[in-house]
Amino acid sequence: MKAFSGYEPKRSYVREQLPAGGYVVKIMDVKLMHNDWGDILLLSFDVEEGDKKGFFRDDYRGQTYEDKKWRGTYRLRIPADDGSDKDAWAKNAFNNAMFAFEDSNKGFRFDWDENKLKGLLVGALFRNEEWEMNGRTGWTTKCCSLIPADDIRSGKFKTPKDKPRQDRPASTPFETTGPKDFEALDDDDDLPF
Repeated sequence: MKAFSGYEPKRSYVREQLPAGGYVVKIMDVKLMHNDWGDILLLSFDVEEGDKKGFFRDDYRGQTYEDKKWRGTYRLRIPADDGSDKDAWAKNAFNNAMFAFEDSNKGFRFDWDENKLKGLLVGALFRNEEWEMNGRTGWTTKCCSLIPADDIRSGKFKTPKDKPRQDRPASTPFETTGPKDFEALDDDDDLPF
């Protein structure tokens, strides 16, 4: 047998899924993004409290491929103020999210400077969502709404229902397998923000 270049025996990365439910998260980064269908605030966060603290940091560091992705994100649609039904929904969601930030952070009042959201705590609800890409399907966990952090701490929330793909009947959400713990690292220099 002839040795090949790049040989290095190592364990494959197995991505742990965050269980559906509620978590207190800390906003790590905020980006205003413009799309042809509208604008959003891309909120990047990590779990800040509980046994899943640092979940997205550990997930990011555990990725072994070049195109690493920070998976702790929430896309908050910015209302277009055009009077449409979709815009009414966006206003309601935006108002609820800002209430969650204000209620979770004593003395904070949103003053239309999105950068001031960085470093704040907020409650985040996650649900299982089915995906399809290039003929493959599966389930992942995504943040679907923001609520006051104290609602998470006191258990005053309901875990959102699973969201199957709309183009076919739902399959069963996955069972998580693989490593549960990563080496704890205190240095945040390798994070994407």
